[in-house]
Amino acid sequence: MLRERLALPASYCAAGVVLSAILAGIVAPENPERQDYVHVLEPPNAAHLMGTDDLGRDVLSRVIYGSRVSVSVGLVAVGLSILIGVPLGLIGAYRRGWLDDVIMRAMDAVSGFPDLVLALGITAALRPGLVNVMVAIGIIYTPQFARLARGQALSVREQEFVSAARLIGASPGRLIVRHIWPNVTAPIIVQASLRVAAAIVTEASLSFLGSGVPPPTPTWGSMLRASYQYTETAPWLAIFPGAAIFLTVLASNVFGDAVRSALDPRMRGRA
Repeated sequence: MLRERLALPASYCAAGVVLSAILAGIVAPENPERQDYVHVLEPPNAAHLMGTDDLGRDVLSRVIYGSRVSVSVGLVAVGLSILIGVPLGLIGAYRRGWLDDVIMRAMDAVSGFPDLVLALGITAALRPGLVNVMVAIGIIYTPQFARLARGQALSVREQEFVSAARLIGASPGRLIVRHIWPNVTAPIIVQASLRVAAAIVTEASLSFLGSGVPPPTPTWGSMLRASYQYTETAPWLAIFPGAAIFLTVLASNVFGDAVRSALDPRMRGRA
């Protein structure tokens, strides 16, 4: 994996974001919700390395605390998609017939809506909030994991070792868990590493549109939403949360490509 030129820097960047999310209470210089009307819209300086916003809150602290929401949404939403989508794909591929048709048509119905539009609809129905954002993003990415697991399982179920296990009396559950699932994990891991970045962007988009995590909880998307009216007078309000989103998504994508190169034998010589 480390043969990829950008894999190591991407790993450091991703690890830095995760550590800042875990240790936000220690590394953040101030309370992200503390308002100081004496120091409103101050540019970056020694006291506030990333400046302050329109309420005098420290931008650096809010960016650090915003990583908690992004990391939580990325990991939990993708984990929820895997927990729902992968079993549905495996069951459909193994059973085939009408059950497979029902599962795949349900996945097609979910995929028929644009991701952001469907996420907006779900959060509007459930009310904005961190848990509801995780559920909404988890639902919109479920079809991708279901289709991927089904496609991989369809090829594995025809292999000789699966037929041999079936002939000696292995139950359907044992066949799926012990013989099919271990042989489809590699593409699932790659897809999960790439979907984390997409989940972070989706959460930022929802927060920017006002349907994500409600204030005063700091999120990168809500910080961008509050900064658009100060683009000319206080550009640092948009630059720093935008850079945080950019670097985190870039690191996640590069890391996902490195994982794919490591797990796919056909791509190992490309580096």
